[in-house]
Amino acid sequence: MLAFVVRRLGTMILTMVCLTLVVFFMVNLEPNLTKLALSQMDMRATRADQEHWLERNGYREPFFVRYGQWIGVVKKQPIVDPETGKATARFSFCSDPVTPVYSGVLQGDFGCSTKFRTTVSSKLFPALGATGILMFWVLVVMVPVSLLIGILAGMREGTRMDRTLSVASIASTATPEYVSGVIFTVVFASWLGWLNGSAASASRGITFYNFTLPVMTLAIYGIGYIARMTRASMVEVMTQQYIRTARLKGLGFGAVVVKHALRNALIAPFTVIMLQFPWLLTGVVIVEVMFRYQGFGYTLVEAASNNDIDLLLGCSLVSVFVVLFTQLISDLGYAYLNPRIRVQ
Repeated sequence: MLAFVVRRLGTMILTMVCLTLVVFFMVNLEPNLTKLALSQMDMRATRADQEHWLERNGYREPFFVRYGQWIGVVKKQPIVDPETGKATARFSFCSDPVTPVYSGVLQGDFGCSTKFRTTVSSKLFPALGATGILMFWVLVVMVPVSLLIGILAGMREGTRMDRTLSVASIASTATPEYVSGVIFTVVFASWLGWLNGSAASASRGITFYNFTLPVMTLAIYGIGYIARMTRASMVEVMTQQYIRTARLKGLGFGAVVVKHALRNALIAPFTVIMLQFPWLLTGVVIVEVMFRYQGFGYTLVEAASNNDIDLLLGCSLVSVFVVLFTQLISDLGYAYLNPRIRVQ
């Protein structure tokens, strides 16, 4: 198992390097650099002025040199004023070094946000914390409800309860976030007036009224998907020979489900639940913008809209890490739930 974890960690690092290299290339294409220069200067700036700004701030250095500086394996060079000969920082609102030094992701320096006029870390990590709170409550609602629905439907295959729960699960899975969010806002905020239709006030304190709609919108889609997977797994397990043997020994139906069927039935749903983390990162983009919840998704949209290169790179790095790390946890949990599964 230890060797497997070490190999997977090595694969994760190699995958992160490859993916971040692709993202770094995409966000540093010439049209993006031109838009960045124009956003930081007068929109009527000439092409020569744009080129001077890009060269002064290090955007014209060789590609792999810039990538190495962002990672932190190549020394970041300060900007030298041609008139005075003194070294200055790239951006006055950031703590860029004025001497050659290793300052990149490996050193905890994610760069400067040209949109928010601050370091990427001071903007990205509070946004991640806000999204973490949102995702925690989504999982608190989504996982127990979906497992309960799937287990109840799988225990009573073919009954009216099974058909009713299956229809509800399919309906929730077929409803994307931007549709359910609008429906919930119209019904609960506009018509009934029970809940606040905006989560922008959550930064000043989370309450039931300003946090329920975003949680419901994100959870409703995942509930149906996980419930369907749990039902299918439960139906398959309930037809196994050892379940029949346990029943013939005189064990009650509830005891058979809890002691024998449930653990094996949770193997497939566990994998699906872990795969919800990457989906939640994409889902929060829609929901956070819709409800103006200033978390990771809202920050990502702001960075993309304003061509904030360093902030975009920071968001991409976090997304890649979350996807790869949850896959590792999924594999380890898969082996734990079923000891017969051996890592080859």
